Amino acid sequence: MSDRVLDTLSREELDSVLTRSDLRAAGMVISNFAIIALAFALPVLMPDPLTMVLAAVVSLLLLGGRQLGLAVIYHDCAHSVFFKTRWLNDLVGHWICGGLVNTSMYAYRTYHLKHHRFAGTTDDPDLQLALSYPASRQSFRRKVIRDLTGQTGLKSLKAQLRSFKIKRNAPFVLTHVLLFAVLAAAGAWWAYFLWWLAYLFVYQMITRMRFMGEHGVALDRLSDDARENTSTTLVSWWERTFIAPNYVNFHLEHHLQAGVPCYNLTRFHRMLRERGFFGDKACFSNGYVDVLRKAQLPA
Repeated sequence: MSDRVLDTLSREELDSVLTRSDLRAAGMVISNFAIIALAFALPVLMPDPLTMVLAAVVSLLLLGGRQLGLAVIYHDCAHSVFFKTRWLNDLVGHWICGGLVNTSMYAYRTYHLKHHRFAGTTDDPDLQLALSYPASRQSFRRKVIRDLTGQTGLKSLKAQLRSFKIKRNAPFVLTHVLLFAVLAAAGAWWAYFLWWLAYLFVYQMITRMRFMGEHGVALDRLSDDARENTSTTLVSWWERTFIAPNYVNFHLEHHLQAGVPCYNLTRFHRMLRERGFFGDKACFSNGYVDVLRKAQLPA
């Protein structure tokens, strides 16, 4: 069974999913920011303390998921495949989405393209992290506790502060000043801190689950077959909403053809599956509960 996509799909079929659309990309950006706006609005609009607390919990879950959603967008922009127009990839990827999550798209691009180039080899910069799974139950529990109690997030923030420079972090400063100003103008300046609570207590765990689903539970991290060194997670609507935004769960498909924009990955996955490209290889997880199970060694 060939691992070459063009042995399964025609050139025309592949070109159809490689096609980029400024309109679809813009629509995805707008929808992500609409969810972010909703997340901030929920606790602000609640009439009493109890409903405000409940709304704040939902808000944190939504914001944590959308922080990953912004990372997915700047990831696609780093590949120059999100927008058809190059300068829009740079503007949205570096200055807007990368800015809000304090990531330089250009620095990320250098690192990430190395990951694609060396996936399945000992030169993959993500290999050691991938090889830490499956973890013993005790080790896995410690990782989860660190994520959910904010320890991982605080460690990340301290590292960001140590390397902070105005010139390099200008997108972060500009986007967060604007975010705070908009919330203050709406009479809810305090809602700005929900962003950081989500980063500390939600985003870290979501990011860990994302990585586990991509490479942590793959069949063989040192195989040259992407169907073995990478995996995809098949998700429900609620997982799409809170854990796997912007089709980030289709990671195997992304490694097969990094030029496919995230908004075309569902169709690409369906085409390959209908043609039997994946065969009997166990390269899928059925939701993130399945990912969490696979990421732990048997008791």
